[in-house]
Amino acid sequence: MHPDFDSIRRRVSELKIEHRDLNDIVDRLSLSPGQDQLQLQRLKKRRLLLKDQIRHLERQLTPDIPA
Repeated sequence: MHPDFDSIRRRVSELKIEHRDLNDIVDRLSLSPGQDQLQLQRLKKRRLLLKDQIRHLERQLTPDIPA
C-alpha cells in the first residue's frame, strides 16, 4: 500500500469517528427542550464540515477511471 493512502485512510477513520460522536451529541441535544440553538447550529455545521472532509479524502483514495 502507498504510505499516503494509509495516512489518508487513517484520517478518514478518525473523521468518521468524530462525525459519529458529533451526530450522537446533536441527536441528544435536539431531543432536549430548552437547548442553546446557537450551540446546536454550530455543532451541525461542524458535523457537515466533517462529512465534506471525509468525502474529499475518500475521493483521493478512489482511482481515476478513464472515460
